[in-house]
Amino acid sequence: MELLEKDNPIKSQLLEKSAHYRDELEQDVKLISDRTQRILTTALVVGGTLALTYLAVRQFGGSSKGTKKKLKTKKIKLVNAAAAADDEEETEVASPGIVAQIGTALAGQATMFLLQLAKEKLNDYLQSNAEKKD
Repeated sequence: MELLEKDNPIKSQLLEKSAHYRDELEQDVKLISDRTQRILTTALVVGGTLALTYLAVRQFGGSSKGTKKKLKTKKIKLVNAAAAADDEEETEVASPGIVAQIGTALAGQATMFLLQLAKEKLNDYLQSNAEKKD
């Protein structure tokens, strides 16, 4: 077959062009697939972030409708518990969810950090005032 390609220069030129175009097409396909992969990765990260934000806001803030429903059910439970308390001295304490516990812990840590920062700034301010008076 190589003899036929060497004998016919037009055919060999066409085969070279075909190989060149195939290589260019493969590079284009690879470039498009890399771009698509980056776009999909970015979309997944953004979607996951939005989902986590939605869940966090829903857990910490809640919706007014959901809060009203929860309050109504708690009132009913308290009434039922009060009726049961007449028969027996038994109370149930609802345990908060893991996300609520994490939120409470984070809020506590943030509060402690901010209080410590405020204390340091107040001390610096008081020291600078004391130095100015001296």
